[in-house]
Amino acid sequence: MLKKNTPARDLFKQVFATFLPGDGRAQTVQTADGHPVRLPQPTTVQDSTTEPRSHSSAITQSTEQLIVPICDPAHSGSDCAALQDQGQFLARQDRWADLSARIAEADRARRNTPHGLPVAELLAHGARGDVVNAVEHALSLGHAADRRKMIEGVMGLEAMSVEYRDDPYLRTLVALAHIDVAWIWRGYSDVLSITVANGQRCAAHFDRAAALLHPLDGIALDSPFIAAAKTALLAGQRSAGTTQVADDFAALIDLDPDNHRHMRSLGTHMLPRWFGDYTALELEARRTAARTEATWGHGAYAWVYFDAIALDPEACARVDIDFFMDGLRDIVARRPDQEMINLLASYCAVALRYGEEAATKGPPQRAEIVEAAEWLIRDHLREIHPLIWAHAAQRFDNNLRIASPRRFADHGRKDALAFIAKLFRNEIEAGQRVEFSASGLRVSSN
Repeated sequence: MLKKNTPARDLFKQVFATFLPGDGRAQTVQTADGHPVRLPQPTTVQDSTTEPRSHSSAITQSTEQLIVPICDPAHSGSDCAALQDQGQFLARQDRWADLSARIAEADRARRNTPHGLPVAELLAHGARGDVVNAVEHALSLGHAADRRKMIEGVMGLEAMSVEYRDDPYLRTLVALAHIDVAWIWRGYSDVLSITVANGQRCAAHFDRAAALLHPLDGIALDSPFIAAAKTALLAGQRSAGTTQVADDFAALIDLDPDNHRHMRSLGTHMLPRWFGDYTALELEARRTAARTEATWGHGAYAWVYFDAIALDPEACARVDIDFFMDGLRDIVARRPDQEMINLLASYCAVALRYGEEAATKGPPQRAEIVEAAEWLIRDHLREIHPLIWAHAAQRFDNNLRIASPRRFADHGRKDALAFIAKLFRNEIEAGQRVEFSASGLRVSSN
């Protein structure tokens, strides 16, 4: 029984501790047909080197015949890091009102980074980073048995939300922290199965996030930040129907049609492994393209299929390739910046590597998308963004844990240069000089 006149922080400790089960003997969660649920652990990219990183705004990768400017990874992601640092600083100083005001301003203005990341989400990510990282660190050290210690940071956020109970942005921030912790519990399950205890902890955090977000209406508040948080809940609500999921994403996309990440997430959620099927995927791609034609032309059709194709060969086999290719061209016409060109080129060149050893047996759609990398690079590439290429090699996995951004970016640099060298093999073998610059591609005889 809860005690009266308990401080808010301790009160939430008591309440939330009741959601978390004991650490009984590990068992395996099974589906209705008796098979264990298999959940992959997040991938970690390791680095054992300590080489210094260049701080120039552009590095030139030069050989005798191939010259390609390379954007310094230390600068290419600096906008994201700086925004997360701002959120973290304000949270550490308990300047919650200031944090809420900044999130609200960015949300209302639909401010995104050049990489398409919402500024509001980056601020919120930094603000809850200490709490979420502490849980992950404790689990990595095997401290899962100390249940109260594991939720101490989350309870601090809960206490804050009581003080700011009428602030929808801070309420959403706390809900997002619960969703992050839920994913951590799933990620630290056994590689072949999720234990009953960890599965229940995961579900408890998703349930608490749902309770926090339930009173909020992202549409009525004209808030993509809140609407996106509600779609993030879907991962913990596998009973949601295809129509509900599609409608939730449609509402989010209508709030913020400039942000392609919402469309990509819709496509992933429409795969059979989540909430949809291939018919639903095609339908939502066409519906989204029709609704966002003024912004993207046919581009939204390609965005909805973007990650779905990288994850599921059957989705690739079913895509309307003419529609998809028109979509790629419309994206380039509307967003010809180098971040976008690198994203599209690395997607075509690297992210679709699945089944590469049997490419001749793969769907013709895949081959045509891979071939698009050539015109993207020849006609539009001016510099390489290594981090984008590195993420493409991991099929843009959002759960990726990167031990060393420098080493991770180096993988991307090597992938990009290897593909470009292969693309221009005939010119290089003929003794020609291939040079990329801000003025475009120049191929000349030495």
